Amino acid sequence: MRRILGVTLLAVLASSPVRAAEPMAEHAPSACTAPASIPADLSGWSAAHQPLKAAVKASAAGTALLRQGVAADATLAATPRVEYVLEPGKPGGSVSYGGLFAFDVPQAGRYRVAQNGRSWVDVIVDGKASTSVAHGHGPECSGITKMVEYDLPAGRHLLQIAANGEQALTVMVAPVK
Repeated sequence: MRRILGVTLLAVLASSPVRAAEPMAEHAPSACTAPASIPADLSGWSAAHQPLKAAVKASAAGTALLRQGVAADATLAATPRVEYVLEPGKPGGSVSYGGLFAFDVPQAGRYRVAQNGRSWVDVIVDGKASTSVAHGHGPECSGITKMVEYDLPAGRHLLQIAANGEQALTVMVAPVK
């Protein structure tokens, strides 16, 4: 009896359209027919973007200054050229891109880093990686693919970008409202 049940179960599994050994298909985003409406706290994403070249050393990050609420079309450096302040959680390899940016926080609060890529993001505060408090995706069809939020003190901070698959990345830091 066991052999019959085992053979029957095997036959059912073999005829099933989904098999455990097959990878699951990724959820494909729907085709966008028009740009998405952007929430007020991300409105800078829809405005003109600031061109900006990433720094490769922390001492030069002031020349790669992100303005609050203004999206930057950043040019990243090849990962081997970047001298990260802290080892990124996902450092990327020799064919990935990254860079360092400075940004100012005028008053303590929650801030969001939005980007159109899937790079690793670290916010460095006083030489330590700040712990993220939320992760998500941007509004569908907005071009924002990843958002990470941090509770930050006032002051100048460092944004480390690592493991980006392309040299170009649009990035923005804005307060969460």
